[in-house]
Amino acid sequence: MKKYILSLAVVSLFYTKSDACAWSDPDYEYFNLFTQSIIKDKSYLPFLHSYSTRFYTDYKTSQIPDENIESWKKYFNNQLSYSEIDYLVYKMSMNDLNDLKKGTSINQLFQKLGAGSYQKYHEGIDYLIEAKYLEPFMRINFVENENSFYYGGNQTDKNATQLDYNKTIAALTSLYNAAQNPEIKQRYGYQLVRFNHYTRNYDAATQAFKTYIEPIKLRSSVYYMALDQLAGAQRGLQMNNDANWNFFQVFMNSKSRKESAFVSMKLSDTASFNNIMKRAGTNEEKNMAYFLLGYEDFNNPIPIMEKMYAINPDSEMLKVMAVRSINELERSYLPIYYYNSNETGRYAGYKTTSAKKSENTKSEVTEVKQEKLSFWQKIVRFFKKLFGIKSDPKTDDSKSDQSDDELLNNPDRIPFYTKNNYWYDEKTKDYLDDLEKFTEKTKEKSKDEYWQIADAYLKFLKKDYKASTEILNDIKTSNPEYLEEIKRMKVLNDIVSQPKIDAAYEDHLMKDYPEYFVEKEVKKDTTTTDEYDYYGTVPSTADFLKDVMANRYFLQGEDGKSFLMNNKLSDLQYNPNSSLVKSVEEFYRKPNKTQFEQQIIAKNMDDVGNIEGFFALIYGDRAMRLADFEKAKSYYQKAKDFSGIPRSEWNTDAKKVMPVQYKTTQYNGYANVSDLVFGHNVWESYQSDEQTSMAKEDYSQFPFIKPSMDKLELADALIQLKKLGTGKDEKAAKANQLIGNLLYNTSILGYYRQLFVMDIDNSNGGKYDFWNTDRKNPYQYYYKNFLDTSYIEPDNFDLALNYYKKALDVSTNKEQKARILFQMASAEQGKYYQYEAKNPVKIDYSDPKYSEKTDAHQKEMDNRKNQKFRTYFALLKTQYSDTETAKNLMGSCSYFDYFMK
Repeated sequence: MKKYILSLAVVSLFYTKSDACAWSDPDYEYFNLFTQSIIKDKSYLPFLHSYSTRFYTDYKTSQIPDENIESWKKYFNNQLSYSEIDYLVYKMSMNDLNDLKKGTSINQLFQKLGAGSYQKYHEGIDYLIEAKYLEPFMRINFVENENSFYYGGNQTDKNATQLDYNKTIAALTSLYNAAQNPEIKQRYGYQLVRFNHYTRNYDAATQAFKTYIEPIKLRSSVYYMALDQLAGAQRGLQMNNDANWNFFQVFMNSKSRKESAFVSMKLSDTASFNNIMKRAGTNEEKNMAYFLLGYEDFNNPIPIMEKMYAINPDSEMLKVMAVRSINELERSYLPIYYYNSNETGRYAGYKTTSAKKSENTKSEVTEVKQEKLSFWQKIVRFFKKLFGIKSDPKTDDSKSDQSDDELLNNPDRIPFYTKNNYWYDEKTKDYLDDLEKFTEKTKEKSKDEYWQIADAYLKFLKKDYKASTEILNDIKTSNPEYLEEIKRMKVLNDIVSQPKIDAAYEDHLMKDYPEYFVEKEVKKDTTTTDEYDYYGTVPSTADFLKDVMANRYFLQGEDGKSFLMNNKLSDLQYNPNSSLVKSVEEFYRKPNKTQFEQQIIAKNMDDVGNIEGFFALIYGDRAMRLADFEKAKSYYQKAKDFSGIPRSEWNTDAKKVMPVQYKTTQYNGYANVSDLVFGHNVWESYQSDEQTSMAKEDYSQFPFIKPSMDKLELADALIQLKKLGTGKDEKAAKANQLIGNLLYNTSILGYYRQLFVMDIDNSNGGKYDFWNTDRKNPYQYYYKNFLDTSYIEPDNFDLALNYYKKALDVSTNKEQKARILFQMASAEQGKYYQYEAKNPVKIDYSDPKYSEKTDAHQKEMDNRKNQKFRTYFALLKTQYSDTETAKNLMGSCSYFDYFMK
């Protein structure tokens, strides 16, 4: 058989759930409000809920007690701490132990054992010396054959076969017989079983267990270490049922070996854990078997939990099943992002909602998008933000579609509960109801306060904040982890149930819950200059509460405060829509800000150079797009000292991200605008330099048009052109044509489309999409996803068309009229794109007549385009086809050439 590297295939073997979105990291997609790790028995931590890893890993390894260390601690009469014993057993060199044996040791650790420590503990120390000698070799050798489907790694690694078998067995047997302490004797027996297992002498390993382990009659940690090795040998002998049962015993009785024992069970019996259930005799064994069955098949664990409850309502394993269930519900109810159905561009017409919709969901729903950030997607986002690149709906695959019929419609609903979407359907609601009933029942029977906390949290998810708080207030516990969870949940109930946030409530937040809003200073790692966290952080309670506050402000019409809860002031440059900018400015100028507003919200008013100029530039740009040149000039006068749009870039010399330093002649958002902005396309190429793509008009009659201008000079030039355009001569025609050119060239279709949307170049991005919304503000819930979507008020192509019409009416030059008509046709094309965006195809991909219907829709759109949006192309064809301008355009514009034919 052909050999393959054992990698992703083996990893996927252990994953019980997968995500349809490649590189998705689902453990970063909800807020972790209910702390899974508050279970008392930390040996079950690996079996908490996780999708990103095979086992739950968000805990310190030291939280799981190592019974081997505990056993050695007891052997040394508790004279050494847990960490000291850990060092002695696992990290101390064999030479240090030999020095102690010789009486020459200077290690401070041994002094704690007192004088004559070697004589007192010589059997244990001699064993540790032997164990440390064997340890580097204690791994099974890889044997490759023609049926191997994976490579075994580095064949030069040490393994058990490199030791002399007979000498090693003889030495261990002699040491076993000489030992007087039963536990030490059993440890030598463990080494004999292990050595035979790892040298593939499986029969000898099973016999060694019977000969050296069982007669001692100790069920200590060493016994289960040896039993683990016996099970491995039995698996080598194809005694899978016996191996599985013994791994089960290790799983049940060991604290630190549960994870490895579980994997071994999976490898021994890939079918199921049913054989274990058949052999379970005691209630404890049955309970453990039920746990494994429920853990392995977690679709609906409540029936299994009912059986576990009947055996022992105080079972720690039952709590693990419950916390996994709660975590599953959290993922359904508390995703980190919600996306509005309108947050798509002209090119984001693909729909996959129906494919992902729950089978039970038949009602019409509104499409919502939830972001799923993978490691690589976070890297992409970092560089996008670093270089000022916005996500483009045409190519951004970091979002997956879901459905939602109504996210929120009144202030007492937090923006994280959805109905009938991909995750939260009626089955999920039923699951929550069933789990709540089970929890209510169990809290009455169990003595553990955990169940009261769980019940309070489930009521929080059901938005019964009053009942949740009442339960929390009645809990009496001294468990510090429980107390921390209770405190957090009380805060959640308080803030989420608050329908309106006013100054008094903000003062309450700062007084009683500052730890959730005031960010602590994080010490930077001085060992590296690259401080960007590619992995990000798991969303927290503080993040959740920040989003709740952002939503409340949004509902209250305080958009500026809502925006600044999740974004920096400088982020406005990416989506400078007028109403939001105005609201942020109002907050900036607000006198007598509360402490919360000053410390939590205003801290996001980051450095944009000249903040007054920053706002003025945005307003001036918007006025220019509306052809209100006088108003634009008044704003630009306030922005004349503006040093440039605040962008960052990677500085190779400093090895860190630093603000962009614009060159003297470089366009920076305000200065260095080329007079080509009044010109016309030679050919349409945004990637080419402006001299290649654009051509100048004749500016000789307008000396105020300079080769390079700042925006104040540009607005002044437009005011003068507008005044000259009121005449009836060729100069007036030219003036109006130049204004029309500027308005078109700075529209979404123009080469200078970046000029009035706070961008520094015309590279493609989300802000250049034709939006399919008429709403002034497309954001419905908050502004958390501000940098991951894009919206700028749409262009009004009629403004350019009106100036072109004035030029066309007074011009007598046929060549000039032909040029003007072509520009008008181009602007009219923009109007069609806007119409197209508002009338997308609404046909389900699963429709059996999908192709037929989409073809019909496209035909209808083509007809509408030719009937309503080809006015000026038609005039150019019928009345000006003989002009040199038209002939030249046919040579440079393939689409126009096609139309003319």
